[in-house]
Amino acid sequence: MSPENSPPAADSVSSSPNIPISWPPDGSLTREWIDDLTAAFEWSSRNLLPSDLPSVFPFDVLHHLVLAASNILHQEPNCVHIDPPAGDEARGGGRVVVVGDVHGQLHDVLFLLRDAGFPSEERTFVFNGDYVDRGAWGLETFLLLLAWKVYLPNRVFLLRGNHESKYCTSMYGFEKEVITKFGNLGQQVYRKCLRCFEGLPLATIIASCVYTAHGGLFRTVAVIPSKRLKGKKGRKLRSPTGRASLKLGSLEELSRARRTVLDPPLEGLNLIPGDVLWSDPSSSMGLSPNKERGIGLLWGPDCSEYFLSKYQLKLIIRSHEGPDARDKRHDMKGIQDGYAIDHEATDVRYKNRGAYIVLQPPDFATPEFHTFEAVKPRPEVNPYYDFKEVIDSDEELDFESMDHSSVAST
Repeated sequence: MSPENSPPAADSVSSSPNIPISWPPDGSLTREWIDDLTAAFEWSSRNLLPSDLPSVFPFDVLHHLVLAASNILHQEPNCVHIDPPAGDEARGGGRVVVVGDVHGQLHDVLFLLRDAGFPSEERTFVFNGDYVDRGAWGLETFLLLLAWKVYLPNRVFLLRGNHESKYCTSMYGFEKEVITKFGNLGQQVYRKCLRCFEGLPLATIIASCVYTAHGGLFRTVAVIPSKRLKGKKGRKLRSPTGRASLKLGSLEELSRARRTVLDPPLEGLNLIPGDVLWSDPSSSMGLSPNKERGIGLLWGPDCSEYFLSKYQLKLIIRSHEGPDARDKRHDMKGIQDGYAIDHEATDVRYKNRGAYIVLQPPDFATPEFHTFEAVKPRPEVNPYYDFKEVIDSDEELDFESMDHSSVAST
């Protein structure tokens, strides 16, 4: 049975929330507004058909929210430097919570927010991409996180994942989900989301010591002589090279990359976005093409060491891989518990646990891993793509058909 004709689940709350949601007259979001939105999305997911979402969250409200968030996101740099605020450490103040792929699992996101403590002026959240596709509530998940971004723009940071693209969303269900939920207005909603995806930053540096990105490291965009740096105890470090003179890129190059593309290009001078979104760590030294995915790189422990040393960082946090992808990479650790540690840095079908990372002051460099089981019971809704036909680990996809142009404003 498809999502659009699935019967509503049994009512799990005593009464409906404040619906429909309306946009504040002055355009300023409040915590109360976000709480109402959260309650409305959770209630509708359990009690209404997907096509009834506009009765809860009308098109005009969606338009205002996506536009407000896009205006903020497009002004942020490719790599956002985050300075965590001071706060009462005993009460969780000053901490930074880093969240990986959520893929439309609205109910797990709601649990995670409650479990970690909601974003606030004293608690920073970094979401590391892949908000949509696969799960049945990608639109609600993305909209809720956009609302938090608009409400706390300097404490909530949304990075781009490889699924925030036209190609992946057309393959893994998000486009179909949006059209199912908004009907004749579905294509307009979808285009607005794509435009918003283009504004999502690519990376963050937290407290001057932690680099976060969805995929990870990236190549230089030009062949330049490698620099020699002094590492620990006076050791000399040389920028690692790989096949076809691949060399590790710099943060300066990352800052100059053009991220406003629907799908990262496969060739030319703008390869950094694709690398940041699609690359994976490897147990082998150096850089090499990521042949399994057909885009991005594989980078070795020497690359991690060089990158950390060059920029005086202590940790790399990335997402991107799930248990399905790691099952095929026998040289790398599994992710059934929601995380794995690679290179001595952080790095269903599958019923793996979820996890998020907490970075605590004062050094922010010792990650605390918090794991949790998927929220149950949850509404029984089929995915918006045929997971039996689509390669589920994003490997061996037809990247030649990707749209590498920029989406027009709507």
